[in-house]
Amino acid sequence: MPKKMSDDESGANENKATELLTHPSYEELLQKLDEAEQKANQHWERMLRMQADSENAARRAERDISNAHKYALEKFVGELLPVIDSLELCVSNASQGIQASDNAIIEGVNLTLKMFYSALEKYGVKQVNPVSEIFDPEFQQAISVQYDPLIEPGTVVSVLQKGYTLNNRLIRPALVVVSKAEK
Repeated sequence: MPKKMSDDESGANENKATELLTHPSYEELLQKLDEAEQKANQHWERMLRMQADSENAARRAERDISNAHKYALEKFVGELLPVIDSLELCVSNASQGIQASDNAIIEGVNLTLKMFYSALEKYGVKQVNPVSEIFDPEFQQAISVQYDPLIEPGTVVSVLQKGYTLNNRLIRPALVVVSKAEK
């Protein structure tokens, strides 16, 4: 004869049945595991992107600081260039029939110019004086063209004003006259 269950036994069986109904199935567990792995992968990729962005920002800031140091003299050099231009103009316009005392003045101006050039070179400033070179629009500005059958077209015939660069960055282009092919 079947044995009658006690209240304790029937309660335990009900708990087991409830547990079976409330516990997720194997497929549900796999699905939840897949979702968790996808989330973990998304977070990992996001963290890697953020790390790369942070490293790029640090490199950009470092480059900006380096450029700030490298080109800090740009405004100062720009203010000195008219002084150099005036001294060069003084030397080039000095007449050939000057007296001995005037010759000493011109020699002094030439020495001053050499000191200026030397000081500027120490800090990365270079002259752009492209006489007889091929015209380069990156560093020169053509003011005029001149026909000359003896000179190859596109060659700089004369320089009206020298150009200057600071650490290979153009501060002022050279103002030039360029030869052309035909009249």
